[in-house]
Amino acid sequence: MKRKYPSSMITWVTDAPAHHLLKNHPAIDRVLTTSEADLLQLSSLEFEVGFVVDKSLKACGVVNRTKVDQLFGFKVQGRNGAIVPATKAATELWELGLDDHKKFFVNQKPETQLMVEALEIGPYRRDEYWLPLTAVEEKSAYSRRSEWLSLNNRQIIIGLNTGCSNVIAAKKWTVEYHRQVIARILKELPQAEIVLLGGPEDTERNQRISQGLPVISSATESGLRDGLVSVAACDVIVTGDSLGMHMAISQKKQVIAWFGPTCAHEIDIYDRGFKLLAQSPCSPCWKRTCEKSIMCYDQVSLEEVLNALKSCCANRLPGRLTAVDPAP
Repeated sequence: MKRKYPSSMITWVTDAPAHHLLKNHPAIDRVLTTSEADLLQLSSLEFEVGFVVDKSLKACGVVNRTKVDQLFGFKVQGRNGAIVPATKAATELWELGLDDHKKFFVNQKPETQLMVEALEIGPYRRDEYWLPLTAVEEKSAYSRRSEWLSLNNRQIIIGLNTGCSNVIAAKKWTVEYHRQVIARILKELPQAEIVLLGGPEDTERNQRISQGLPVISSATESGLRDGLVSVAACDVIVTGDSLGMHMAISQKKQVIAWFGPTCAHEIDIYDRGFKLLAQSPCSPCWKRTCEKSIMCYDQVSLEEVLNALKSCCANRLPGRLTAVDPAP
C-alpha cells in the first residue's frame, strides 16, 4: 500500500483483540475495532481508497459505514447478500472460495500474493511479514530468552504452539501427541529448552501437556502482544496452521508448520523451516468438523517432525547437531 500510495494515511479496522497486533505499527496511522464506538468514529471519515480483505458481510458492512471513493477487494450485493469481487482483479481469490478443486489442487499461490493481486497493490514482490516489536518488547524478548536458556543451561529454544482457534479445531495436535513429541525432543535434542506457547483457550490444555515433563509454560493470559514477545524469544516454532504460526513467520523464526485440513501452499514461510503434510487421503478439506475415526492430526509423522527439528536447530547451532532432512 505504501509503495502504491507513498503519502497515504492508513486507517485499519479489525475485530478485537487483533487490533493490539497493529497498534504502534509505523505504517498504520489509525487502528479501529468493530465496536460500535469505533464504527461511529469511522462513519465520520472520508477515504479516497478502501480495501475489503475478508469475503464477509461484516467486512463489507464496515466499509459501508463510511465514504469511500474507490473500492478494491470485495463488496456485497445488498439485495441478496452475495459477496462479489469489487474489481476484476479480485476474481481469482473470490473463485477460490467457491471451487474446492481449484483451491486445493490447482492454485499454487500463497495467500499473500493472492491478496496483493486482488487489492491491486502489486506487482507482487514476496514481501516479508512486517510486524515489528517495540523497543520495550524487544528488551522483554531478550530478557525472556536469557531467562529460559539459563534455567537448565540450554543453547536453543523450541516453542511448541499448542493451540488454534476453534473454527477448525482439527488444526491442533492432541495432548498425547504433544507429549510424545516432547519426549522425543528431550531424548534426541538435549541442547534444546522446550516452551509451550498459546492463548487463554490453551491454558488448561498446556497444563495437561506439561504435567510431569521438564518444559516451560509461557504466559497464556497476558494478551497477544505478550504472546508475540514469547514467540520472539524462541529459535524454532512448531505449530499448526494458526495465528501462532503467522506470529512466528512475522518474527523470522525457523518454522515447522504441519497442515491437515488446510492448504500448505497458501502459506509462505520464506524458506525458513518446513511445511509438513498430514498423510490423510482427504486432506485438505477445510471442514470445520470431522467424523472420521482417524483424524488428520493423527497422521503427522513423528519422524518427520523430529528430522525437521534437527535440521532447523542445526541452522541455529551449526556443527553441533546431526541434521537429517525430513521427507518432502
